[in-house]
Amino acid sequence: MAYLFTSESVSEGHPDKIADQISDALIDNFLAWDEDARVAIETLVTTGQVVLAGEVKSKIYLDVQKITRSVIERIGYTKSEYMFEANSCGVLSAIHEQSADINQGVDRVTKQEQGAGDQGIMFGYANNETENLMPLALDLSHRLLYELAALRRENKEITYLRPDAKSQVTLEYSDDHKPTRIDTIVISTQHDDFASEKEMQEKIKADIIAILLPRVKAQLKPELHALFSDDIKFHINPTGKFVIGGPHGDAGLTGRKIIVDTYGGKGAHGGGAFSGKDPSKVDRSAAYATRHIAKNLVAAGIADELLVQISYAIGVKDPMGIYVNTYGTSKINLSDGEIAKKISEIFDMTPYGIETRLGLRNPIYSETAAYGHMGRTPKRVTKTFENSNGEVKTIEVDLFTWERLDYVDRIKEAFNI
Repeated sequence: MAYLFTSESVSEGHPDKIADQISDALIDNFLAWDEDARVAIETLVTTGQVVLAGEVKSKIYLDVQKITRSVIERIGYTKSEYMFEANSCGVLSAIHEQSADINQGVDRVTKQEQGAGDQGIMFGYANNETENLMPLALDLSHRLLYELAALRRENKEITYLRPDAKSQVTLEYSDDHKPTRIDTIVISTQHDDFASEKEMQEKIKADIIAILLPRVKAQLKPELHALFSDDIKFHINPTGKFVIGGPHGDAGLTGRKIIVDTYGGKGAHGGGAFSGKDPSKVDRSAAYATRHIAKNLVAAGIADELLVQISYAIGVKDPMGIYVNTYGTSKINLSDGEIAKKISEIFDMTPYGIETRLGLRNPIYSETAAYGHMGRTPKRVTKTFENSNGEVKTIEVDLFTWERLDYVDRIKEAFNI
């Protein structure tokens, strides 16, 4: 019997995502000047106010207020009527030195012996629903908001958009777990005030269907176009009005959108957030590493769908264990347990091994903090950073290294396929 599955996304202007982006911008600035920095920063945003809290061990001092304001400005909170504006909001820093008790569990005589920054379980997932081997409902939800933000910045075809927005896509699946059609699309977007609420709702719905959807559909491979039937149910700004938004409408916190950041409810999640954490925190680095493994295994033809779990103890470099679930889609004559054993032989899953393999001690995190950490396109970019002394540094970095398909040949050789 057919069934429905739903995933959601939130825009870069959503309060929780503002918090994530500020936390990750601070991570990048610390790592740009001190690659050995240990950083865990949480951000709270509310009406006219940002609060920074957390722990740092670093040799560099940063102007955290300046960095915070630059992020808010880039997102688009630049008008006083938003009740949260880059130049006028208060920024309170309560960041302090990292606990020596935690630090002694991570730092060792050699970097190779570095222990995990915390205990916990992390999951990586991939399936073959999309070209980037991500769940389709989440991929579509992200694309809708990414294009909506592009339309807001262009300010040509749609001129009333404000930064805060959410999306949700419900797909119908067949008995053999293949997406057959889009059942429902939900979009709530913040907007300027309209003279008439009826005019507002009609205008926004018409623009979403006539302008936004074709831009998203054009990005997809042709076989997915058939999912966009005339029977899609649309709920566009279903509350009727969304003028008050952003941190004025709802407080935001770092790490409160962990399902949006990963797989939209597919696979599993260990519970640890990513943003605001340097890569010694395995909540982040091991989640990237397990995604890298799952994606390369699916791309190599091991299975159509695959979940990888790994677990750590604080201060211990080797993982407690690796678990694999292929959901009955395995293409090879090995059990899931045997696949897990081979993974441990192919991939170094110590914290140092992960950091080195994926280049995680670089300032690469700001780009992850909106529209998902997984399923993104790997690329090399040039970034510029300025410290509190006015010194400027330009660095070339590789983004989304965990999305590379650079282990496919090695996996095929190891599995004799």
